[in-house]
Amino acid sequence: MENLNMVKDVFNSFNKLKALIIGDVMIDSYLWGRVNRISPEAPVPIVALDKREYRLGGAANVALNIKSLGATPLLFSAIGQDDKSELFLELMEKENLDTTGIIKSPHRLTTTKFRVMGNNMQLLRVDEESMIKLQNDEMTSLMKIINNMVEKKNVDVIIFQDYDKGVISQQLILSVVSLANANNIPVVVDPKKNNFLFYRNVALFKPNLKELKEGLKIDVDIDENEQLEIAVHKLVDKIKATMVLLTLSDRGVLVCSRSDDRRSYNYRRIPAHVRKISDVSGAGDTVIAVAALCTAISLEPEMTAELSNMAGGLVCEHAGVVPVNKEKLMEETVKLFC
Repeated sequence: MENLNMVKDVFNSFNKLKALIIGDVMIDSYLWGRVNRISPEAPVPIVALDKREYRLGGAANVALNIKSLGATPLLFSAIGQDDKSELFLELMEKENLDTTGIIKSPHRLTTTKFRVMGNNMQLLRVDEESMIKLQNDEMTSLMKIINNMVEKKNVDVIIFQDYDKGVISQQLILSVVSLANANNIPVVVDPKKNNFLFYRNVALFKPNLKELKEGLKIDVDIDENEQLEIAVHKLVDKIKATMVLLTLSDRGVLVCSRSDDRRSYNYRRIPAHVRKISDVSGAGDTVIAVAALCTAISLEPEMTAELSNMAGGLVCEHAGVVPVNKEKLMEETVKLFC
């Protein structure tokens, strides 16, 4: 009963939180259909189209996950001034997401990932995007509205969702982390290669194994815990993160956290839960959303890792990018801890 009440308290506490999300947003475009034959023109399947669908992706999917968990998302990003930008804003409004933090840039395309789905399997992806960095005036505008939001909204956690599409720069990272530290707001990060080592002094840093290898320019065996721990320790030495959550795809996660005296680090490898995997798209967005809310309520590192790991697995059971179902996640958590 005690554990059950603890789990309920954790999930109920999410409802009171506000999460400020900064990062690259995109549209996930789906062409759904059936495959019954191979093309006579080339050895490729022919998809008989049933429907088209558009969903929010990237940092916008993090916002959807935050909302699905009961918290309030505040999203900050840049889109183009093209037709897709209007579609993106329509999708935001349809989901009742605040568009105040979205700026339009004439220098960018609105990133769109086109996925061709045949028989509920992804057959092809086509990306329409530009990776041009924000202009100085655009960066200034974005930072100004972030400052205003922090002053007005009592933000509980800040999330960087970096896809290397140009919205996040070293200067933006430094400015936001400084602002967060001045206001005692924890910062959590889902990094990519370009800015990997610029995220210093954050509360939680969540790379996957590929990003860790690229960021540190090392090779690590996923099955060797000692190698993984050495690599993570090297990372912590460089960026001074309080906690690192290394995701290992179907091998689970490795969590590294500072000891109570802050003189050493504790490591724990958590295996993935056995599931019928349909699509891994968007799992990282879900993991960072859950980890961020857990960090905001100062949940202990092992349970933060357990919940995040479980949530990432749950969304992989669905075709296409979807946010986590809070009730389902709570049911799974009760089974695990109670």
